[in-house]
This record gives sequence, structure tokens and C-alpha cells, in this order.
Amino acid sequence: MTDQVTTYVQPHADRRDLLPQHPAYACTNCGHWQRWPSVPQVCPVCADVRNALPEDGFAFATTDEVDAQVTCSWGPTVCPGITEFRCEPRFGLDSRGWVLETDIGLVGFECAPWYDQAALDELRRRGGLQVLASSHVHGYGALWRVQEQLDPPVVAVGVRDLLWTKAFRVTWPADDVLELAPGLTMHRTGGHFDGHSVLHDSRRGVLFCGDSLKVDLGPSGEAVALSAHKAFHAQIPLSHGELREYRSVIAPLEFDTVFTPFEGATGITTGHVLRLVDRLLSGPPSAGPVPLDELQPA
Repeated sequence: MTDQVTTYVQPHADRRDLLPQHPAYACTNCGHWQRWPSVPQVCPVCADVRNALPEDGFAFATTDEVDAQVTCSWGPTVCPGITEFRCEPRFGLDSRGWVLETDIGLVGFECAPWYDQAALDELRRRGGLQVLASSHVHGYGALWRVQEQLDPPVVAVGVRDLLWTKAFRVTWPADDVLELAPGLTMHRTGGHFDGHSVLHDSRRGVLFCGDSLKVDLGPSGEAVALSAHKAFHAQIPLSHGELREYRSVIAPLEFDTVFTPFEGATGITTGHVLRLVDRLLSGPPSAGPVPLDELQPA
């Protein structure tokens, strides 16, 4: 059954008084934000098997420190109606925030590591966000700051990933399928994280795939290889059961463009992804990249 969000995207009471009040700290290794009474000792994302530990020990930056060193910019992407928000210099995992124009207004999926005042003003100028969602913790970026400053009516994350959402308040925990706007639907894939979700834009033929896929790009920004993994840094592959779940979710979704939390790439179709999954199911698990030309139809 598909949950409907659109009836909730209306003027609403400002509930920012319910947000966590502790100061926010960013891990300088991965960029994950925590709200904590004092400087944290450990970053839970780096300590997880899916991330690399910092070589020189944990260090954390305050909001003022990040704001002093990181600048936001934004611009068009490979798809009309989708804007990319990014940071310079690179901070943390260097995730991107994708903002989609929809029938109900702007929908944000994933977030950049930081939003300075100029970026927040740009989002306000465009009417703010009606919905803010993310695939999983590696795409959260500074989601907490966008919620704190813009107060979107809906903040959606997979219900099985609430463990990672301490820095912000989820207003709509997503089950297996959740429609965020007409033609824009979240689907839980699991696998990489238990609550990991993708966002399918059926009107544009786009899959915001989170980390269900890793796209290797060539020198001109073209997609050259695809892979799927449980943990990229440790090269832990997905199990066959997880791959079969991926396949069942992705097979009905038509797309020819994908956006990870880090880049967008055209020319990657539903067929390419299904052939990747079938290849990974045909033998021992692997997290290595498969050249895209080997995933073309026979």
C-alpha cells in the first residue's frame, strides 16, 4: 500500500520548538552532524562498518567553524527542473542536495554537507521546501539545518533508519512505499542500510538511487561502470537475498538517469541495473565495478 503525503503539504504550525536544542557538531572525517551536549568523542557513522575511520583520530567542527570555511553554490543538473546544491571546498563525504520542481512546490532529496545563508535565502526565494527526504544517513548532509531554518511540512526517512536521525526530527517515517508528490515516490530497497530508500521520478525518468548503486564516471563525466555494495570502503558486497530485494523494487521503475548522493549520470537505465544485479546473482558476491558496456543488452 502506498502512503500519500500530498494532503499534508499545506500551511502548518511551526513546530521548530520540538527540534533538538543541543549544539550541532560535524565530524571532520565524514561530515556527519550530531547534536550533543558537548563535543562528541566518536562519530557513529565513521565507527560503522560502512565507513572508514579517521587516520588521526576523531575531530569535530562547530557550526560557526564550518560556516567560516565552507561556501555553498547551486546550479542546474543533467535534468531540467532539478537543481544541485553543493559545497566548496569539499567537506565530509561531499554529498549533494537535489531540489526538484513538482506540482506541490519544491521537494528536496539528500542534502549538501552545509547550507550557508546564501543557499538558505535562495531556497526561501523559491518558496521553501514542501518536502525534505533522504535515502539514508550518507545522504543526510546538513538536513538538520535545512529543517531548522526552513521548517518543511514533511521530513521523510525510512522508518528502519530512525537510528541515524538524532540531529533532526522525522515527521513522516516512510514504510516500503511513500508518495511524496505526484509522480515522485520513495521505495525501500534495504541492503546498503536496512531502511535505505530510493526516490523514483516517473515523469522525468529519474532514479535517485542513494547508495544502492555506485557510478564510476569517466574524464568527461560520463558513466563508465556500475557497482553495488554493502560497504564501499571495506568492499563488502550485498548478499544474494539483498540483491533479489533490490531487483524486485527496481524492476517496475522506468528510468534512464540516476542521481546518487554525489553525482548525476545519464544513460543508466532500468535494464542496466537489472543486468548488474543478475550478474551479481550469478556467482559469488562482489562489490567491484562492472563496465557499463558489459551491461548493454545482448
